[in-house]
Amino acid sequence: MDSDDIIIRVRDLACAYGSEVVLKDVSFEVCRGEVFVVIGRSGCGKSTLLKHMIGLLQPVGGSIMLDGRDIVAAKGKERLDILKGIGVMYQGGALFGSMSILRNVALPLEEYTALPQEAVDAIARVKLSLVGLERFGHYMPTELSGGMVKRAAIARAMALDPPILFLDEPSAGLDPVTSAGLDSLVRSLAETLGITFVIVSHELPSILSIADRVILMDDGVKGIAAAGDPRDLNAASVEPEVRRFFDRTVAPRGAHRTVCQQEARP
Repeated sequence: MDSDDIIIRVRDLACAYGSEVVLKDVSFEVCRGEVFVVIGRSGCGKSTLLKHMIGLLQPVGGSIMLDGRDIVAAKGKERLDILKGIGVMYQGGALFGSMSILRNVALPLEEYTALPQEAVDAIARVKLSLVGLERFGHYMPTELSGGMVKRAAIARAMALDPPILFLDEPSAGLDPVTSAGLDSLVRSLAETLGITFVIVSHELPSILSIADRVILMDDGVKGIAAAGDPRDLNAASVEPEVRRFFDRTVAPRGAHRTVCQQEARP
């Protein structure tokens, strides 16, 4: 992996809620334009990792470099500048219900740029067109389907043209056809615009469809149990935690957990 291609570098990350350590010694890298997916069972630390990477929580140790800058150490204006370089789609979309879809997408531009309103609205319409919602700008969030809400949330996350997008469970609650359409959108945006995606997901069809690489989080080791191409892990790994995730089986009581640090495919 060429260092010039790396846009995210997490090193020795340790996270805790009070005295309870949730993650320790977490290290990985993400390449530019990659669709990188964080997977694992409920309670394994996926959401905790995401919240630290987007600056909602402060770790107890380690570093998180986003496009060459450490969000853990940054303060004030520097931290705000780093946050402008990422976009986030939360699991439920988190759209403002009192605003139209167009106004939701325009909001980051109104807050963080000095562009005239005509330019703001034009950019917002372009973002909506990128996610297939160009005809729905005047709709309110309650008038959209679940899949459309998630597309609108992705459009808003792209408003400031960040090179990195974080998506929290984008396929959760969607029917298979809608989920597949959203997967196709993610791949298209990554390939045509070069956007780097970091996605938290436990939806197997989606993971196998869109991910270039994954890290499998495990609460037993409080960190990464496996890493690599998900299709390779699914087909060939014999590690118990990997098999339990991909085969959807329950760990036997008292089972000993092992760690598989597989080399990620470039």
